[in-house]
Amino acid sequence: MKSIIPAIVHYSPDCKILVVSNPVDILTYIVWKISGLPITRVIGSGCNLDSARFRYLIGEKLGVHSTSCHGWIIGEHGDSSVPLWSGVNVAGVALKTLDPKLGSDSDKEHWKNIHKQVIQSAYEIIKLKGYTSWAIGLSVMDLVGSILKNLRRVHPVSTMVKGLYGIKEEIFLSIPCVLGRNGVSDVVKINLNSEEEALFKKSAETLWNIQKDLVF
Repeated sequence: MKSIIPAIVHYSPDCKILVVSNPVDILTYIVWKISGLPITRVIGSGCNLDSARFRYLIGEKLGVHSTSCHGWIIGEHGDSSVPLWSGVNVAGVALKTLDPKLGSDSDKEHWKNIHKQVIQSAYEIIKLKGYTSWAIGLSVMDLVGSILKNLRRVHPVSTMVKGLYGIKEEIFLSIPCVLGRNGVSDVVKINLNSEEEALFKKSAETLWNIQKDLVF
């Protein structure tokens, strides 16, 4: 990586780098440090696929097409990711208004299991065939399309979150970002409830405890 990244930047100084390899959040940070590029032009695939799976499973449970279901997973691309139940909606109707216990341990409809399924899905695929390919490939195609075509769509991708939600360290986590020809043009700061914010900070702490000891 130390030889590849500087060469990419040297021969393509206006490039945008999309990091997909895992652990994607930490590797995105490393690529940013090595490249010297602005944070807006180093992007991790992050929770884009997780959020797509999240919406698909919500749609399956409700009997509604996933494109009509809206919801985000933020934070680490991994076990400490955070489902934003407070923002899940269908056609503008927030599911939390219909079921205040949505996503909680006391939820009788067990919506929390959807997030568990999102996390376990990659492990299950690896267990069965040894690697993941199609889903992440389609997710990356989605991200690249937004950049190349300057679509300015919002994606939950890994970007620098220092200064957001009380985070003081230089770490990369997934939050909704507007993607276009220049990379990340805007960060969408969602209003998190107290539980979601605490989980996001915990996700940040999980990554920082690994990242702080890295030497490269």
